[in-house]
Amino acid sequence: MNVSCQSIINIERPNQGIIDLRDAGINRIFMPVHVKPSEPAETEQKNKELIEITRERYGSLIEKCGENNIQIAFLRISCAWPDAAGYDAYSATEALALECLVLCKRAGCRMLLIEPPFEIEKDEEQKKLMYECFVRIARQAYGYGVTLLLKNQVRMTGGHMVRGFCAEAGKAIMWLDRLNSELGYDAFGFCVDFGVCNICGIDTHTFIAGLGKRIKAVILRDCDSKSNVAMLPFTCAGSGADWLGLIRGLRDISFDGELAVDFSSTYSAFSPLLRPVLYKLVKETADYVKWQIEIEQNLKKYGKIVLFGAGNMCRAYIKCYGEKYPPIYACDNNPKLWDTTFEGLAVKNPKILQHLPADCGVFICNIYYREIEAQLRAMGIENIEYFSDEYMPSFHYDRLEKKPDNCRTKR
Repeated sequence: MNVSCQSIINIERPNQGIIDLRDAGINRIFMPVHVKPSEPAETEQKNKELIEITRERYGSLIEKCGENNIQIAFLRISCAWPDAAGYDAYSATEALALECLVLCKRAGCRMLLIEPPFEIEKDEEQKKLMYECFVRIARQAYGYGVTLLLKNQVRMTGGHMVRGFCAEAGKAIMWLDRLNSELGYDAFGFCVDFGVCNICGIDTHTFIAGLGKRIKAVILRDCDSKSNVAMLPFTCAGSGADWLGLIRGLRDISFDGELAVDFSSTYSAFSPLLRPVLYKLVKETADYVKWQIEIEQNLKKYGKIVLFGAGNMCRAYIKCYGEKYPPIYACDNNPKLWDTTFEGLAVKNPKILQHLPADCGVFICNIYYREIEAQLRAMGIENIEYFSDEYMPSFHYDRLEKKPDNCRTKR
């Protein structure tokens, strides 16, 4: 799985933004392409201007990123211009997309996210025009080796945001499968915008399960479920964001695509002097979500597993993964637990870990991760992993308060 964040870089003076990314350890971004013709003109002239602006602005930015070893995960385009009356938005979308395919080749990226220029769900004629536009773009994208992405969207009605294009799994599948069937190969994939799921009250787990392997990218952003903003994940307290459904769903489909963090609203609220620190938090947050999604993949890496910690987190492991990935024993720093069993698992003195086989991983089942990791490293142990019970496949509420009732001395 790849991790990226939105590029919030001043196109005119990109150096500082690139330095901030690089210093935070971020070497992969996705790039929104925002362009608009300046003056009223005929469609052909406007499209020509659109292409020239895109080529000049974003071509140089892509080159600058390449010079600094920052990869472009995908480009994201939309031609939604409410004030452009009489302008052929489909023609603009196609012109912009074709130029972005050239940029994709220059950047070495293999995906292009295209958003319809306006709401098309309730207008059959607009659906037909958008479908034909998608097909034309896809036929050009094939030669560039680029997969086109569709995304779930919201729309405004009566001053409220409601489900828009591809906001329901069934409709998204219909668009994707029909397009791919006509083109004869998987020209289109899907990008799940988690913020849209939150705004629309979507059961994220079910949404992801329905789309399955069609999902090639996920945009991580938080919002208050009322405003279409892009906040850093986990920062909208009380928003009701379904992080559990997201992580469970992506685990279930063994998601291995692009995990992209959009934090543009949070970025705008921060002082420029604090933004370099924010970038570091963005990277840590993205890595955390990736780790949560890949917990089972980490378990699969080892021939044998030992758990460190004989408490609630250990219990969660045994109940959720104990049968599929059985540990050989557990360790704990509490001498009172040595030579006892916990959830049917022998609990031993940590000193025994000095004699681990090479293919054995030690999974820390305790919130004092860094302290225990330092202890294990001092013992010369290398295969150290963290386990978390925050987003389990199922939850168990028989938690321990003091000494485990089912802990007994071995005879």
